[in-house]
Amino acid sequence: MTSRLSRLAVALVATATATLGVTVANPAPASAAMTICYNTSQAGNYAGTANQAASIWNNATVNLTLSANCGSNLRIYQITGGGSYAVRTSLGNGRVYIDTQQAAQYSPLRIMTHEIGHILGLPDNYNGNCSLLMSGGSAGTSCTNPYPSSAEASRVSNLFAGTFSATDRSSQVFRDSWPNVLTPVG
Repeated sequence: MTSRLSRLAVALVATATATLGVTVANPAPASAAMTICYNTSQAGNYAGTANQAASIWNNATVNLTLSANCGSNLRIYQITGGGSYAVRTSLGNGRVYIDTQQAAQYSPLRIMTHEIGHILGLPDNYNGNCSLLMSGGSAGTSCTNPYPSSAEASRVSNLFAGTFSATDRSSQVFRDSWPNVLTPVG
């Protein structure tokens, strides 16, 4: 009965707007967003940072949603030494490792958002431009920008809309975007 009333109401509104000469836009159906479940159980002090980074990506992109602790497409780990890095097993799946030593030098939120960017299909860009998230550590320790540029966000949105190549979906390890912490000579 409710379905029938809904159809009747839609028909009445359509007839009334046509009679009055009103044009109603017919919006395209919303595409189904992919949900990437990330797990912070091994993220230690960086669980909150992972949540902030997920929020940044959720606000910057369409066609995907990062959701906390609903599964393990993406696992986030806190490590000490060896540098922060990402291991993408396929588009939207993999592991992020945040090095506490690097996070003491660089913005932890920028590192986290950058490394998640690899899981979302973005490569490194070592041009030193702080406005580009994927420039990583090449922008220097003073760069704290955790936001993807509009081009970076658009690329991720397009990847999750299904417009990606085999390379974008492939397994890959992303290292050295954050220079290793220098050990003081003593």
